[in-house]
Amino acid sequence: MKRHVLIAVTHLLGAGHLTRMAALARGLARAGHHVTLASGGMPAPLVRLDGVTLLQLPSLRSDGVDFRTLLDAEGNKASPALMQERAERLAKAVTEGRPDVVITELFPFGRRMLAAEFIRLIQAARTLKPAPLLLASVRDVLVAPARAERIAEAEARLLAAYDGVLVHGDEAVLPLSASWPVSDRLRPLLHYTGYVDEGADRPQAPATDALPEGDFILVSGGASAAAMPLYRAAIAAAGLLPERPFRLLIGQGVAPALFDELAMAAPVSCSIERARPDFRALLARCAASVSLAGYNTVTDLIRTRARAVLVPFEEGNETEQRQRAEHLAASGIAELVPQAALTGERLAEAITRALPRPRPQALAVALDGVERMTTIIERLCAGGSPAAAPGIVSRDENRDEDRAWAELDEALDVLARTGRRLGLWWRDDDAVQPTPALDRLLALSGQAGVPVAIAAIPSQAGHGLAVRLAMAPQASVLVHGFAHADHAPAGEKKAEFGPHRDLTEMERELRSGLAMARAVFGEKLVPVFVPPWNRCVPALAPALARAGYAGLSLFGDRTAPDMAGLPLVNTHLDPIDWHGTRSLAEPARLLAGLAKAILRRAGGIADADEPIGLLTHHAVHDEAVWRFCERLLTTLRNSGAVAPVSAIDIFGDFGGRRTAPLS
Repeated sequence: MKRHVLIAVTHLLGAGHLTRMAALARGLARAGHHVTLASGGMPAPLVRLDGVTLLQLPSLRSDGVDFRTLLDAEGNKASPALMQERAERLAKAVTEGRPDVVITELFPFGRRMLAAEFIRLIQAARTLKPAPLLLASVRDVLVAPARAERIAEAEARLLAAYDGVLVHGDEAVLPLSASWPVSDRLRPLLHYTGYVDEGADRPQAPATDALPEGDFILVSGGASAAAMPLYRAAIAAAGLLPERPFRLLIGQGVAPALFDELAMAAPVSCSIERARPDFRALLARCAASVSLAGYNTVTDLIRTRARAVLVPFEEGNETEQRQRAEHLAASGIAELVPQAALTGERLAEAITRALPRPRPQALAVALDGVERMTTIIERLCAGGSPAAAPGIVSRDENRDEDRAWAELDEALDVLARTGRRLGLWWRDDDAVQPTPALDRLLALSGQAGVPVAIAAIPSQAGHGLAVRLAMAPQASVLVHGFAHADHAPAGEKKAEFGPHRDLTEMERELRSGLAMARAVFGEKLVPVFVPPWNRCVPALAPALARAGYAGLSLFGDRTAPDMAGLPLVNTHLDPIDWHGTRSLAEPARLLAGLAKAILRRAGGIADADEPIGLLTHHAVHDEAVWRFCERLLTTLRNSGAVAPVSAIDIFGDFGGRRTAPLS
């Protein structure tokens, strides 16, 4: 159903807030919704508004980082009349436009100086019958007020008027609680969308320049003059590294006099030009990027996997960029130069350290914030509650899930007190070819520090999959049936190697499948059989041994360590609701089952030598399943009671053909 969405945003320094909200607006428009973007900051020429109706309010900007002093477009202090006009135009957009959804960017977490107009907007929304859905929109990191009463005021406004908070970040990577105190009352309102990739819907034209790929240092600083210290230090660094061409992209908000100053100071090896729309193409080609650590720039860096040197903006007690930069530096994909220590020499040293590094591996970070936000809004509008949306739960369900996570932690604590460490292994079924979903799976494996065994269908998998997996040292390959074909009679459970087939025919397929897998995957292959649908006739075990297999893996607690002499190691948790939504099964039930499986092992009720196995199917994961797996793997990996193990660790070293160790 088509909805009318009104987004209210005011950017005061730079254009990052507007850029992010414009990307979300475009995404909603692409999904068929009517979107009005009420922008209260200065016009930004490079921000695209395809399919979006722009309501330009009388413009405001800040006096540098003094966000308490609001200036009009001419640089004069904003008058009460201008502020009143803004508030009334916002209210009119609600009462006349009658939106189904109203989104306030940053408020009430921030923009306290604009509180009057936002409250006027909220009051207008609440007069409508039915009242529109009211959502707040915030980035991954916030700057919490120093005074506790300001935090309490923001929370009171949220609890009194808002239906939810869209957090444009990845909870598994950087939860909002890392920068803002999230109370038990506030937590149920939060809906993590993943990061907003502003350039995802833009065709990436090749960079139009003659510099060799991978040769130049790209320096960028957003739209405003806040990056002037960085630009000056970069010019000094260019003089210290004359063998490297530098390219400085200067924001449109930098005054012509300052632009000319930089151009005059730049050495021959350093070009100065205005910011340009092919920025991401340049970023993908540069030898190294030097930039601030704003939300949109960091998203670009993650997407392009550019070598990065980050100089976070920290004036005016700003902490947002520093926290984001420290996270990337800790992940090993960026050099960090604090603004207070910024000099040409320090910057040149950081660039020199970054250049020899290989391009960073893809981070396990959700970058589909536009799509997920659209889904969240649509589900909230459809039911008045996010419970119907995959990965979105009502407040009662949220409490049940929170209790289930706590019970899992308690089970891990019980296990730890026994002095044992439980093995954790991960099997992913149905691989055929390289896909973005497979890339995300492998990135998550590396991020979580848990090896993954890829159960590939031998008659369908080919060279492309082998090439992709060869670049993933933490991945191994198992044999997933032969063709993943159902041979069961109508009305019976699906099976490829069930009791209704001739054993000789099945053994022939077993041999062919293993030969195909060996030819394609070489030393990546661990000769373990994974029957489709986790079903096979018991008489298959001797045939597997004769065919050259060294193990078997099914689903559920095993009753013995082998099947007819063939080692058996199963998986125990599959997060997909196969017989219902085909999205995430009820998290509380999944977690309760896992906690019981751990306690059974801790108490000796189940086979304590069998590792806990996670079973996934990357090709059909939606965001709810991805987010659950990310959180689960992080929880288990960090518990101290669980030790990740690979398929080779479990089934043995076959002729010395080990995968590279996971770093």
